[in-house]
Amino acid sequence: MNLTNSLGNIQTFEKVGEIADKLQMETYVVGGYVRDILLKRPSKDIDFVCIGDGIKLAKAVAESLENKPPVSVFKNFGTAMIKMDDWELEFVGARKESYQTDSRKPKVEAGTLQEDQERRDFTINTLGVSLNAENFGELLDPFSGVKDLKRKIIRTPTDPNITFSDDPLRMMRAVRFAAQLKFDIEASTFDGIINNAHRMSIISGERTIVELNKIIMAEKPSYGFKLLFVSGLLKEFFPEMVALQGVDSVGDKSHKDNFYHTLQVLDNVAARSNSIWLRWAAIMHDIAKPPTKRFNQKVGWTFHGHEDKGARMVPGIFRRLKLPMDERMKYVQKLVKLHLRPIALVNETVTDAAVRRLLFEAGDDVDDLMQLCRADVTSKNNNKVKKFLANFDGVELKLQEVESKDQVRNFQPPVSGDEIMVIFGLKPSRVVGDLKEEIKEAILEGHIQNNKNEALELMYKLAAKKGIVKTT
Repeated sequence: MNLTNSLGNIQTFEKVGEIADKLQMETYVVGGYVRDILLKRPSKDIDFVCIGDGIKLAKAVAESLENKPPVSVFKNFGTAMIKMDDWELEFVGARKESYQTDSRKPKVEAGTLQEDQERRDFTINTLGVSLNAENFGELLDPFSGVKDLKRKIIRTPTDPNITFSDDPLRMMRAVRFAAQLKFDIEASTFDGIINNAHRMSIISGERTIVELNKIIMAEKPSYGFKLLFVSGLLKEFFPEMVALQGVDSVGDKSHKDNFYHTLQVLDNVAARSNSIWLRWAAIMHDIAKPPTKRFNQKVGWTFHGHEDKGARMVPGIFRRLKLPMDERMKYVQKLVKLHLRPIALVNETVTDAAVRRLLFEAGDDVDDLMQLCRADVTSKNNNKVKKFLANFDGVELKLQEVESKDQVRNFQPPVSGDEIMVIFGLKPSRVVGDLKEEIKEAILEGHIQNNKNEALELMYKLAAKKGIVKTT
């Protein structure tokens, strides 16, 4: 098979081939770029493998280009990179690898093209296209990668037990490719993942979370999570999520399987939003149901307080998984804590005060909170789903009405702590905080309007009751 007419960016490939011929180096474009050509997927990262010195080839290519772009050299890895507009060209010499059992970092030696292809993770990533003039555009497919692309199969080119034991991160990559491409993992390859799942212990959290986040950003992330769960990979780094799986029964009273419910919520969010942090909120929203699960003879299974405990669990899980400990974590924590609150607003007799409180606590994230709540409606009974979603339409209308009237989303109390201290000649103290809190509560309860004049008037009344005298 010849891919000359499919290569795209043909001038770049011709230029690399021309320089390779001058240096008398066999050179190929390999891996993901070739795979994506055949899948008709966009790709801007191009990997070149040569039989010889990849850094030397990269420097010669850069020197031949009109703008002579800089070459980034990574001597430890024997690779070099050239950036051209929004393209990244990486060059490396063909190599073979050997591994120690306690590390995924290989000992690397120069090798043949076949040895370089054998060391790659999956057959669909072993494809190569020759760039030398003698056979320009010719496809090299020693492990039937094209056939696997057509069959939509993820398969290792060599013994999967060796492939995954050598570099356990490849197991996460197998699941990630399956989720992104909607492929199946071939049976013996999947068995290899099951056999080697325990080897995830040598993989850093930073590398694991990169692959997990790519799975989460797939069109239907539940597929990837099911593969992680069944293979045993998930319990190696996210046991809290595994603990959601299962159904307990006492007599005729059972609860739903919270693992599969969570996956449905995640898919529902994914259908509505590309926000990875809203998707993380979906993953975490019921994370505390296992430790809060109780059985009550009258009402059956309960999970009282799982939203509060879940919010408290978020920082520890984020820290362990090497997720960011910043505003993104606080956003997920907030949505987990508040995800049951809108349900209480469905009642027609709910007060404006309750609506104001939710608007104040959710702030600018209230719309995302409502997306999560809608995604949380999962049932095989379509009429039930329609009814719940219609209820949330009413809740959103209440939120809009109260916000337009009272403007409490993210509001700051009209009187600051500094002003209180100046007016009454106070130092930072509990009494200052108490006055601020009472003003805030009065606004949220609707006793005063959210404006400076009414806030000051109330402040003086409250201060007088506490025996605090104005000094300015």
